Amino acid sequence: MRKPEPLTSRPAQQGIGQPGLLSQLQQFGPYFTQRPGLWVLVICSALVGAACEPIIPALMQPLLDKGFQQGGIPVWYVPASLLLLFGVRGCASYLTQVGLTSLSHHGLQALRQQMFSSLLAADLQLFRKSTASSLSNTVVFEAHQGATILVHALLSLLRNGLTLLALLAYLLYLNWKLTLIVGLVLPAVVWVMRTLAARVHQLTTATQRATDELAYVVEENVLAHRDIRLFSAQQQQQRRFDQLSAGLRKLAVLSTVAGAAMTPITQMLAALALSAVVSVALLQSSAAQTSVGGFVAFITAMLMMISPVRQLSEIAGSLTRSRVALQRAVALIEERPEEPGGTHAPARATGRITVENLIVRYPDHTAPALSVASLDIQPGQTVAFVGASGSGKTTLIHTLLRFQTQDAGGIALDGIDTRQWNLTHFRKQFGLVSQQVNLLNVSIAENIALGQSVEEHRVWECLELAHLADFVRSLPAQIHTPVGHNAGLLSGGQRQRLSIARALYRDAPILILDEATAALDQESERYVQQALAHLQRGRTTLVIAHRLASIRHADCIVVLDHGQILESGTHQELLARQGRYAHLCDPQVVQH
Repeated sequence: MRKPEPLTSRPAQQGIGQPGLLSQLQQFGPYFTQRPGLWVLVICSALVGAACEPIIPALMQPLLDKGFQQGGIPVWYVPASLLLLFGVRGCASYLTQVGLTSLSHHGLQALRQQMFSSLLAADLQLFRKSTASSLSNTVVFEAHQGATILVHALLSLLRNGLTLLALLAYLLYLNWKLTLIVGLVLPAVVWVMRTLAARVHQLTTATQRATDELAYVVEENVLAHRDIRLFSAQQQQQRRFDQLSAGLRKLAVLSTVAGAAMTPITQMLAALALSAVVSVALLQSSAAQTSVGGFVAFITAMLMMISPVRQLSEIAGSLTRSRVALQRAVALIEERPEEPGGTHAPARATGRITVENLIVRYPDHTAPALSVASLDIQPGQTVAFVGASGSGKTTLIHTLLRFQTQDAGGIALDGIDTRQWNLTHFRKQFGLVSQQVNLLNVSIAENIALGQSVEEHRVWECLELAHLADFVRSLPAQIHTPVGHNAGLLSGGQRQRLSIARALYRDAPILILDEATAALDQESERYVQQALAHLQRGRTTLVIAHRLASIRHADCIVVLDHGQILESGTHQELLARQGRYAHLCDPQVVQH
């Protein structure tokens, strides 16, 4: 298991008003602006809704100045106007909210599709520095959370921002002197929002890291559930979980404290402005510069500004949280993909593999993990690699498959450096049967035909050769039966035989067998060895061996130690040399 690391190391911008917010929102733009017609509808609806707001206090002025005078205004005027006004405003609000929600979900779908495509094509370094839980959390949860928060913030920004502008315009029309008093408060409100938004951003980023660590502990305990129970480590792991959970709780509380402070502070500033306005308005009233209706209309419009100001103050925290979540999504999309390689792309290789002066180093290791001067594998040969754990067997295979970058030298397939092959065509030349079988939670047929279209008659042929057909016939849906989470439907031996059926179906010219019969009982192993013998005909076969009895008939056995080839030859030749291979062999192997 790996300790989780941040998905990206790029420094986060701080604060809603600082440079970087607009450019970051522009990064998300292509995913959320794919339906311009709907955006036009949303903006027009928001404009209509905002224009309705000042009409409410505007109705107060004629009602107070003329409504209580006999013959001043018709009786039906105010109720009819109110019904029409609230009907139009309600329809505009409905269209705005539904339109923005539709835009957000279309954008989220496009964003997720791009994230998953990037995940499938990402350089393998991504999977070394990030845990499965953090990556799945980013694709599934954080992208949804970020998009949902963003659309609500944009909805509030659009609706309340336009409402605030409309009310300010009406206030200027009514009394520009009083409106200037309101305008003096705005810089203070902006400063409060910037300061607290920066704090919320810091806490949200820390909360995200703490969430990843907590999810990592859960992931570890799920994968190691048998070991945890066997060693009675439940209380120890509970303490570990509780400690991280408590830290996450503290960060959540601090984030809430910082975000919640915006509302009362902005409301106090609004109350200060209201007090000043009332005082000045009373002085103007005494000088007969305003009517009762005009004063009430002004105060009503000003009080109506409190709600959009309060909601706009909360947008800072919402935008910050959505930015932090969506930054991860964008970082995943921008992950460096695997090098596609060159243009060499024949349909089928002959299977000759040559290694010259190959050196592979791992980060933070001074000594090379692999240093092979020369190795030549002819088409159709079976070559086994043996050695103690850490000797370089797996590193050699991973470098061959271009899962590991080489530091010097090269590996060639059919005389062409592997880096000059097109990566997709190159990997089609290999079939793999591994002790660690990874199966998807799809049908048996789809697992066998992985990456290819399903041909049922071929699936059954491969199952017969892998001695798994009788078991599959006993299943209710046979080859269309899903294997379940972590292939829970199958035993260890059945999973390995299904992996053999997959290699048979792929029909690649080169086979890699990583202890392919390790999980089988003796009878099943005998049948599978027969299937493998059929599969190996005419194909180059590379075997990573731990049980030496299974490689006695290999054309060549290569003994590795600390990344270097100590000796190579046939089983009998190596026994005669009395070297490392003879030392590794047990008496039973030697006798047979």
